[in-house]
Amino acid sequence: MAGEDNGEFYLRYYVGHKGKFGHEFLEFEFRPDGKLRYANNSNYKNDTIIRKEVFLTPAVLKECRRIISESEIMKEDDNNWPEPDRVGRQELEIVMGNEHISFTTSKIGSLVDVQSSKDPEGLRIFYYLVQVSYT
Repeated sequence: MAGEDNGEFYLRYYVGHKGKFGHEFLEFEFRPDGKLRYANNSNYKNDTIIRKEVFLTPAVLKECRRIISESEIMKEDDNNWPEPDRVGRQELEIVMGNEHISFTTSKIGSLVDVQSSKDPEGLRIFYYLVQVSYT
């Protein structure tokens, strides 16, 4: 598949909101040099932010690229996805080869939210991809 093994690879996923415990979020980033950065800020009971960094093997990065390529997320467009709201926001940015996409949408509670959106097919691809990513 085009771009699967060639060129730069970068991915950043963020999900969060601002509520009674402040800015709570989960974020991870795959960097071109193989570094995976993770941050989790729950602020629950005054928890401190958790930050971790690790370097991934080329085989793991290749598998990430394969998953993204097979999902066909790079063909999607977030114009008809729900806007971020008081419940929260999700962001997904991917650079793979010569392609660069960046999506922003609201937090998705369940497939019911996906089905009732203006773009259920595209949002379903996003939903399943991010479920795989942080579960």
